[in-house]
Amino acid sequence: MIKNKLIKNAKKVDKFLISYLNKQDRSLLIYPMKYGVLSGGKKIRSSVILSAGKIFNLNQKKLINICAAVECIHSYSLIHDDLPCMDNDSIRRGKPSTHIKFGEASAVLAGNSLLTLAFEIISDQNYLINPKLKNEIIKLLAFCSGHTGIAGGQELDLKFENKRKSFKEIILMQKKKTGKLFNFCLHSVGVLAKKNKKEKFFLSNLGEDIGLLFQLSDDFLDIKGTKKLVGKPIKKDRKKGKSTLISLIGYEKAYNYANNLKKKILLKIKKRGRRAKDLSDLIEFILGRNF
Repeated sequence: MIKNKLIKNAKKVDKFLISYLNKQDRSLLIYPMKYGVLSGGKKIRSSVILSAGKIFNLNQKKLINICAAVECIHSYSLIHDDLPCMDNDSIRRGKPSTHIKFGEASAVLAGNSLLTLAFEIISDQNYLINPKLKNEIIKLLAFCSGHTGIAGGQELDLKFENKRKSFKEIILMQKKKTGKLFNFCLHSVGVLAKKNKKEKFFLSNLGEDIGLLFQLSDDFLDIKGTKKLVGKPIKKDRKKGKSTLISLIGYEKAYNYANNLKKKILLKIKKRGRRAKDLSDLIEFILGRNF
């Protein structure tokens, strides 16, 4: 059931992105941009946004721009993450990484272009939401994408390689690298729903916890998943000396931590009533991805 919803949501976002990209002025970078952002994937972040929107009874059409922007940011981060100067991965989602397909220079420029496209999608004059709310969302996306978010987390991830880091340091790194974009997913919905500061703070923290759970799940998949399931070679973290909870405290203890985190997240979500069912199902799916 949840897989069908993920597929349905992904198709909605892809349809928007295809239409938006087709209206862009043509350039050679359009091809690696499309390759990066439309190359499959479950688009779980988009489903988090749409599921959270149901809790606040928001019009789903008002959320598609935010979903598309998030997928552009996520895709830009993956394109750059795969580069030889970072994680040096040649396979992504079962296909050659963008830099393998188009070359390193084009991959860097396509990633940069997807980053800027995300802000264009939200600031678009045809995206008819209150200008004040739009500005708040744009500022939030910048905060969660740059040195205080994804980029800063990636820097820490690289600096932590082959070093023994503390539990707190690893959690902080993973909350930046993965959690901040999930933070944006929920916080932006709170902005659109015109929630107060306290509620938006709650949503931000909940989003970061969901992002951390997702990252931990990815770490487990690297150990016990399959190449077909993951869409890229597995057992890479240990070879690269990545600082993960698994490397620090072992698989079993790391999984117990993740399972307890999932329970805490679900407890918070279920207090929102029946409208939170889709988001609850999504959380169950994140930690149960066949490993």
